[in-house]
Amino acid sequence: MTIPSALPQRQALPERVASQPASPAQLAYRQAMQAVDDLREQMHRLRASQAATRQAYWQQVGPVAAAAVAARRALYEPLEIALTDGYLSRAEETQVTELLVHNARSLQERFGEDEAAILARYAPPLPPLEEEETLPVAVASPSPPPHEQAAAAARARRLQQRQQARAGQAQAAATENQALLQNTKAAYRQLARLHHPDRAAQADAAAQQAQTALMQRITAAYAAGDLAALLSLLATTDGPTPPSAEAEALLLRYTEALAQQQQQLTEQLATARQPDAQAPWSGTEKQQRTRLREIKRSLRAETDYLHQLARQLREPASLRQVLRELAAIGAAGI
Repeated sequence: MTIPSALPQRQALPERVASQPASPAQLAYRQAMQAVDDLREQMHRLRASQAATRQAYWQQVGPVAAAAVAARRALYEPLEIALTDGYLSRAEETQVTELLVHNARSLQERFGEDEAAILARYAPPLPPLEEEETLPVAVASPSPPPHEQAAAAARARRLQQRQQARAGQAQAAATENQALLQNTKAAYRQLARLHHPDRAAQADAAAQQAQTALMQRITAAYAAGDLAALLSLLATTDGPTPPSAEAEALLLRYTEALAQQQQQLTEQLATARQPDAQAPWSGTEKQQRTRLREIKRSLRAETDYLHQLARQLREPASLRQVLRELAAIGAAGI
């Protein structure tokens, strides 16, 4: 999930006294820019919070989970030795092989360990499918008349064409907005027209100096590709006249592009806030604490049991007893 970042973060601009009230286009742009900034900040805080939660979880569970992984890995050796010692029956060898595979899959699926080597040695290969099994049996059904088939095909073509046209229009609008948010030249041209020092040629020295300094900032922002700074300047009113119709139209276009970006950010933020049922660190703080205690308690009990089991598996009589108990309850693994 990535946050739309075509429009750079705004830079701090000096406070200036406006001589003209802001136009509707300028106000709309400021509101859209502020909304995007707020959503970006919310996403940044949410991701930082989620990262801290994950880190805290693994700091607490990591050692306990590592102990459980080591205890499960310790089962491999006595089981593999039992397969080579020759005292097991054919059925018992099958059970031991199932234990090895089940243990490897548990490590792989629960803890993310790479157990490909064990699975390659002991997991049974999938049986090849017979050719007749791979092909579904066709069920004869009456075909509609030719004219109905032609009408259905025509309807399907028209529907597909409409869907393709809508998708093309949406893609074109998204591409245009993305290109607009990466283009600094149009904003620079408008700002250069509004704030060029020549427009203050009849003003006093202080006004001319201020206009020159502002134009220098505009030029520097353009050279740096800082579109956000340019648009922020375009959305302010410092001159004796309101912005031109061209500047207003430009701001409205940027406002529409920002609205699309705002919608994307809103959807991404809503998705990021959804609790992950598979992640132990998700949910409320109380749920996280309860789940953490349960997981740690369960992993410790599992580790203790596996240590005891590893000792039993080294003795033929004890191993056979374990196999009988597993067969009695119909379990393929620990």
